[in-house]
Amino acid sequence: MIRSVAVPLIDDFAMFEFGVVCEVFGLDRSYAGLEPFDFRVCSIHSGEPITSPVGVTVTAPYGLEAMDDADLIAVPAATVRDEYPEEFLDALRRAYARGAILLSVCSGAFALGAAGLLDGRDCTTHWRYSEALQRRFPEARVDPDVLFVDDGRIITSAGTSAGIDASLHLVRRELGSAVANTIARNMVVPPQRDGGQRQYIDKPVSDCEDDTFSELLEYLTDRLDEPHTVGMLAERTHMSTRSFSRRFVAETGVSPMQWLTTQRILRARLLLETTELPIDEVARQCGFGSATLLRHHFDAEVGVPPTRYRAAFARA
Repeated sequence: MIRSVAVPLIDDFAMFEFGVVCEVFGLDRSYAGLEPFDFRVCSIHSGEPITSPVGVTVTAPYGLEAMDDADLIAVPAATVRDEYPEEFLDALRRAYARGAILLSVCSGAFALGAAGLLDGRDCTTHWRYSEALQRRFPEARVDPDVLFVDDGRIITSAGTSAGIDASLHLVRRELGSAVANTIARNMVVPPQRDGGQRQYIDKPVSDCEDDTFSELLEYLTDRLDEPHTVGMLAERTHMSTRSFSRRFVAETGVSPMQWLTTQRILRARLLLETTELPIDEVARQCGFGSATLLRHHFDAEVGVPPTRYRAAFARA
């Protein structure tokens, strides 16, 4: 359960990536029924200005000791450097050793690598830095294609908006779909892009700019309980199956069936949290057809069976 979040800043931090974690974890959304996080921005020397590449400075009210009991350490991007401050790296190591979750945005992964926390671990960063990350930390398993990687207590994300995806994914994982959806709705961003979605897409947002596909996704979202095949969807959009599949990936970053499965799992999570429907009925309403098929996909996507997820996140 994430209740406290510490954000350590170092010189030449990236404003957007810092803003991402502030927006997701730092705002008081009690007006929307959410309990605010204990949010702490910290630095090596509290009260001293921290520079950014765009000429803006920030003064953190906390020192690195604010990381010592935080549930989540969110590391924004910063200019990649040969050496990182040892006090900063030690604080990251201590946080991981005591069981905290660590989230990096974009080049923040280099700080985790410098602290020795990426060795033997799946991870990612912005595609522009992925080769450099792999060269510098050869024991890490760098995937240059994906939006983010959830490797348990360490989550790494690609550049800019992928940090939003990773942050909302973490909220959903730890606090449930209802909380993640509320934050996303108030941020006016799509509530879920799958971590395995590739970085290299023609339109790097979930909302399609092509009206044909926007209408199709809206149609599918309203009919997740119905059977759909690629052939049926291609016919609906008056395309060949091959052209439809290629354009769907260009618009969304994933295949049609991957997109459907992700949306059905999202619907199942919400139903498990907010209703007492039997698992068979949840499966039917989400388009899986049977409880067995729901369990298979749910366990593969979420990491736990539906019944355990409901026990953890069902509203009282």
